[in-house]
Order: sequence, then structure tokens, then C-alpha cells
Amino acid sequence: MSLAIPKKLIALGDSGVHGWGDSDEGGWCERLRRHWMALPGGPVVYNLGVRGDGLERLAARMPEEVSRRGELRRQQPQGILLGIGLNDSARVGRPNGRAQLDPEGFLFGLNQLLPRARAIAPVFVVGLTPVLEEAMPYAEVLWYDMATLHRYEGLLEEACLEADVPFLPLLRGLLADPFWPQLLGSDGLHLNSEGHRAVYDQVKRWPALLSWAGLEPMASGNVSR
Repeated sequence: MSLAIPKKLIALGDSGVHGWGDSDEGGWCERLRRHWMALPGGPVVYNLGVRGDGLERLAARMPEEVSRRGELRRQQPQGILLGIGLNDSARVGRPNGRAQLDPEGFLFGLNQLLPRARAIAPVFVVGLTPVLEEAMPYAEVLWYDMATLHRYEGLLEEACLEADVPFLPLLRGLLADPFWPQLLGSDGLHLNSEGHRAVYDQVKRWPALLSWAGLEPMASGNVSR
């Protein structure tokens, strides 16, 4: 009796996808990988997050990264998850400096990337995470602020609606916690272990992703971490 071949989900993004800051369990994507690995028929997750990545760098590496994760000959991954935009929003040099990728360029790039990704496999996009403005600048040169993050997450949602791609906003849910600053590390930018757990709690119950994974019954049941 042959075993069913599990689906493959390629996760592309920045340090948030990579899991930076979660010294306990390696980040929300790693938590998802471990959780699905323990389920019969759970999809395989390949974490391809790169610290410092922005939209343009992600778009440049996506085709090659995805094409090499099929496992079996001539097989392509069956899903792509994108987590990008935080670094694009950063202003360089001063609080009102130029953005690393301005809003118009960010939206244009998304409108180019999402159809390309959809031509390969179903695509899922997660939103952005908050920052502590009083901790800026990051690395003494990059300024992040909440108003800009809300704008860029709105652009992510707009592009996903246009491309008919499932989108999971994160800011609203994370900021609903009155103690949300405690979800961030000392640099004010990267999530700590509790922050990654909070994102994981949203991602693992995301109906669109569960439906793709064939795990809808897990949405309302007890889900292990």
C-alpha cells in the first residue's frame, strides 16, 4: 500500500517568517511546521524566510526557490505563503526619510508578484506585525512607525483582493491585546516568543489555509502547539 504524498507549502518572507526572536520554538512558521508534521496527512512546510528581505528581493528569488522544493521528480509545491512588507515600509535615515520601497512601488510590485505566484500554486498572504516607535531607529538607520504599517497592510489587502488571493490581516488582532508591546523584543521590531505564538495562533486557525491543507476539522477543535 503506497503512502499518500503530502502537500508542500513554501513560506517566503522576511525575519518574521524566518522566526527571528523566538528563542523557544523558532517562530510562528516553525511552530506550524511542527504542528502539521504531527498530523496524519499534514502538509510539509518549507520555511524560506530571509532576514532583511523586502518585496523586490523576494520576487527575484521566488521562482528558483519554489522550483527546487518539489521533492519528487517533476513535482511542484502545492502552496505558497508570503509574509512581506515590514522592511519595505521602513524610512531610511530619519523619521520622515524615504521609504525603502514607497507605497506606489510596493503596490505595483505586489500586483506583479501575486499573479506570477498564483500561476505556480495557490497563494496565501499574511499581514504585518506592530513595532514600538519609541525603540526606533532600528540598527541606527531605519525608522518604522505604526501609521505606515497600517497603510502597507492595507496595500497588501488591496492587492490580494485584486488578485483573488486569501489574506490574513495581523495588525488588528495583535493590537487588540492591551499588552501587545510585550509581544516584541527589545529592538522594538522583531516579535519575541510570545509574539510568534500569537501569530501562530492566528495562522493555524486561518480557514483559507486549513481548507487548502484539508484540515478543516482542526479549526474548531483542540489544536496543539
